[in-house]
Amino acid sequence: MIRLLAYINSFTELFFPRICYACGNHLLENEEEICNRCLRALPRTGFERISDNPVSKVFWGRVRLEKAASLYYYRKGEMLQQLLHRLKYKGHYQLGRVLGKQVGNIFREAGFTEGIDMIIPVPLHERKFRQRGYNQSEHIATGISEVTGIPTAGNILVRTVHNPSQTFKGRYERWENVKGIFRLTDTDSVRGKHILLIDDVVTTGATIESCARAVLRCEDVKVSVASLGYADF
Repeated sequence: MIRLLAYINSFTELFFPRICYACGNHLLENEEEICNRCLRALPRTGFERISDNPVSKVFWGRVRLEKAASLYYYRKGEMLQQLLHRLKYKGHYQLGRVLGKQVGNIFREAGFTEGIDMIIPVPLHERKFRQRGYNQSEHIATGISEVTGIPTAGNILVRTVHNPSQTFKGRYERWENVKGIFRLTDTDSVRGKHILLIDDVVTTGATIESCARAVLRCEDVKVSVASLGYADF
C-alpha cells in the first residue's frame, strides 16, 4: 500500500509538480509550499531573544504585554510581502501553517513560548471571513501549535465591526479604525492564562493593541504577541 501511494504521488507530481511559491523551483519531497533555500533567505529579526526589541517597543506605554516579537522583517517588494500576498489574497492558506511552523520552532528554541497557555489569532469579521474563506492568522497559529503543542482558540476573540482595511491609513487612523472592535466570547477560558496573540504583520500595532485590550479586560490574564513580520518603515 505504501509503495502504491508513493507511485500515485510520483505520477501526480509528474503532471502537477509542486513548486515553491517564492522562487518557482520544484519542491523536494520533504519541503512544503516554500523550499528550504527560500526559507533560509527570509530576513530574520532575532527579536525572540531580545526583550526590549523594536516590536515590544511599539506597545510601550500603550498596552501591558509580557513580551512581543516578530520572526522576519517585512519590507515592500521583498519575498515575505509576496508570500503574505499569496496567503491573504490568493487562497494559498497552507503558506500560513508552513510559516507558522517556522515561528513555532524558532520561538520555542529561544524560550519565547515558555509559559504560554493558549494561542489566539487576530480574528476576521464574519463578513470578511466569508469573502476570503479563511483567516490567515488562524493558519499561522495552527502551524505554531503543531510544533509547540500549545492549543489554539480561534473562536474566543471576535471582531464585532466590519471596518475598512488598515492599508494606506496613517498611524492615528489605524488606531481609530480598530478601537474597541474586539470582544471575548468566553472569559472563563482565558482567566488565569497566558495568551499569545498571533497576527501576520505588526506595523503600527493598532490591531494587536485593540485585541490585547479586549483580552486584558478579563481578570488575571497575561498577554504576549508574535507575528510573522515586522514592518520597519
